[in-house]
Amino acid sequence: MNIQGYQKAIQSSELFTRMGKIDQIVGMTVEATGPACNIGDVCSIFCDGKNQHIPAEVVGFRENKVLLMPYGDMDGIGYGSVVRNTGDKLNIRVSEELIGRTVDALGNPMDGLGPISGNVVYSINGKPANPMMRPRITEPIEMGVKAIDGLMTIGKGQRIGIFAGSGVGKSTLMGVLARNVKADVNVIALVGERGREVVEFIQRSLGASGLSRSVIVVATSDQPAMMRSKCALTATTIAEYFRDQGKDVLLMMDSLTRFCMAQREIGLSIGEPPVARGYTPSIYAALPKLLERSGNFQKGSITGIYTVLVEGDDTNEPISDTVRSIIDGHIILSRKVAMKNHYPAIDVLASLSRLMNEIVNEEQLRVSGKIRNLLSVYHANEDLIAIGAYKSGTNPELDQALNCISRIHRFLQQGDDESFSFAKTLELMKETIE
Repeated sequence: MNIQGYQKAIQSSELFTRMGKIDQIVGMTVEATGPACNIGDVCSIFCDGKNQHIPAEVVGFRENKVLLMPYGDMDGIGYGSVVRNTGDKLNIRVSEELIGRTVDALGNPMDGLGPISGNVVYSINGKPANPMMRPRITEPIEMGVKAIDGLMTIGKGQRIGIFAGSGVGKSTLMGVLARNVKADVNVIALVGERGREVVEFIQRSLGASGLSRSVIVVATSDQPAMMRSKCALTATTIAEYFRDQGKDVLLMMDSLTRFCMAQREIGLSIGEPPVARGYTPSIYAALPKLLERSGNFQKGSITGIYTVLVEGDDTNEPISDTVRSIIDGHIILSRKVAMKNHYPAIDVLASLSRLMNEIVNEEQLRVSGKIRNLLSVYHANEDLIAIGAYKSGTNPELDQALNCISRIHRFLQQGDDESFSFAKTLELMKETIE
């Protein structure tokens, strides 16, 4: 036996627990003195007069004080409450039993179906992948939505954003994609979602067939900023676990904007300066770390679909612009298109998949390019056509667009309960321009 090694370990260990006390509470930030800790450590705050404790995370330091943000409500926390550092970072237990279940931002089940067993523990912060070890994306993934598969094809391991204002159909489109996608596992993060929409999304948009191969991670809008922030990280960690099993995972997040809003609350609480529309600098560092965890890997893949809630329908606002510069394509949902009862309300000309040219055949590229050209010509002359000023025969390309436009619009529309294969989509695309 290595007696000397054990003696050295005992001599170097601290045989006591460093405790602290709450000195001040400002907003959602708890300031404590005493506990020795590092950034990201999980501490326990013991409630006075109650036999319970509230977990909190170390988010910063100010002078000789530790800044903590609780994961739960602050009821029962007061001046002098005891703080103990657990010495652990936030980890979650993962297993195959997560499939079909709904969990909170800490990985705890919230669907009333009992505990989830598992001995594998993952850190929610993940590990950065070596970019030289990532294979190229060469294989398309079937989404079952004609407009997406045909005109903005997504590859396995690609990251794409769905940009839209409120009430334009982001959640409905997410449900359609989750039901139809040809992936092994879906991991769906509902970040800052309305409480009533959680069950509605699971039962109506996702359905029993979608839930049977999905993991739902939920942090509703009334929960603390820490829970809304960790929801996105926990969902990505669960996706990484299934990726490590060699599976093709679809990671869907609704919405990335609310993750940024939660990060903004945390940043402002600890004294970060607002730089653009109140967003703090740390957000622009957190976004690439989160989004780069999706992709194609030597073992398995994570295809990321992130919804972005566009403030005031301005697709160039800070978060939208930053996200668009990181991901591999964008799908724009237009309120103008939705007002015409055209669903999914995709603005085809404004949407783009950066990898489509590398993952589809030449025939599909030719047909999709032709459809885009006809749509562009039609929209450029739409006002002229509406007032009856255009005379047939003046512009042959516009004549062809007028002849095909109704078929193109029918192709771009799709019911929530419909699904189309790649072969059927390409066949319908050819019919629209013949």
